[in-house]
Amino acid sequence: MCKEICLHEAMKLICKQIDLALALNLANRAVSPNNTLPVLNNILLKAEGKKVFLSATNLEIAISSSFEADIENEGSLTIPAKIFTSYVSLLEDKEVELTVTNGNTLIIKSPGSETRMKGISSEEFPSAPKIEKGDSFKFPVKPVLEALEQVVFAASTNTSRPVLTGIFWKVVGRVVKLAATDSYRLGEKQFELSKDLGMDTSFIVPSKTAQELQKILENSKDEELEVRVGKGQIQFKVDGAELVSRLIEGNFPDYDKILPKETKTTAVLSTEEFLLGLKKVSVIVRENSNNVKVRIEKGKLLIFSDETQVGQGATEIVVENVKGEALETALNVQYLLDVLSHLKDTRVNFSLNDGLSPVMVTPAKTSGYIHIIMPLKV
Repeated sequence: MCKEICLHEAMKLICKQIDLALALNLANRAVSPNNTLPVLNNILLKAEGKKVFLSATNLEIAISSSFEADIENEGSLTIPAKIFTSYVSLLEDKEVELTVTNGNTLIIKSPGSETRMKGISSEEFPSAPKIEKGDSFKFPVKPVLEALEQVVFAASTNTSRPVLTGIFWKVVGRVVKLAATDSYRLGEKQFELSKDLGMDTSFIVPSKTAQELQKILENSKDEELEVRVGKGQIQFKVDGAELVSRLIEGNFPDYDKILPKETKTTAVLSTEEFLLGLKKVSVIVRENSNNVKVRIEKGKLLIFSDETQVGQGATEIVVENVKGEALETALNVQYLLDVLSHLKDTRVNFSLNDGLSPVMVTPAKTSGYIHIIMPLKV
């Protein structure tokens, strides 16, 4: 058997199990069940030079990951993503030998085990999109990750307005802004670069792409993210991983005009206590409309609900500081829970103008982030 395999090897390599498993897990995120094109259910395995490349696509996004290995013979094959990823995850953290035969079969050898998997020729796998022209720049990973964490959840899931299902990126000089809105709430995070990029550009990244980028950055050891924007497409590269996606066409709403320039009343309070109070009342209102009322008074913030079929809830929080008059508004409790759960500051500013104007939530210490929520009509 060994002689036969050696005579007909199309690819052979030896790598570490942990490297293979991590790369598979990353590429697997771009795989979506597809009955029309079976090859899209597969991950492309490619050995070239001194590296192994693993790639997958659902035709909306493409993710690839690479790592160094001992390559004896170069080659490629696509393997069913689910069984390939699952099997490798069960192997010991030792060396793994991968051999591809001319019969489109992958042989996986590790201490004490040998498994064969049937694949599909790599010639049937869609060519990876290339962005050769366009703007390119580098961002520090940490502020990009923080921005994604604080705005992605505000994007719309309603496809009737495609531009609202994406994350708006704007780069002007050395200032970078990320924003998302579903028209009922809006989150914007901005940060400054160490140097002026000398450009004024903007684009809209699909929220699903942004979520995948967030996952990649969470596990990245690199400190720099490479970005290239071409016609209708964008490419992100970091730590051996590459994410390519289409961009959303259209104009993002000019949201600056709805951002409160000043507010009448602001309460400064504990983020944790605010979250806990909202969670208590949300137990009651979730059975109805998610509608809660928030009232700022001298020295305290009140959270309460109207009578529902299951009852009524109310809680009171002592606040550190209140500026302005007593005001009350009605809000979707889930929107408040979302923004507060993504804040890293221990204290939060909760600001109102009146019961009909947008509410503004900002960290008490950290600058650059603002979240507004439209009030409910009661």
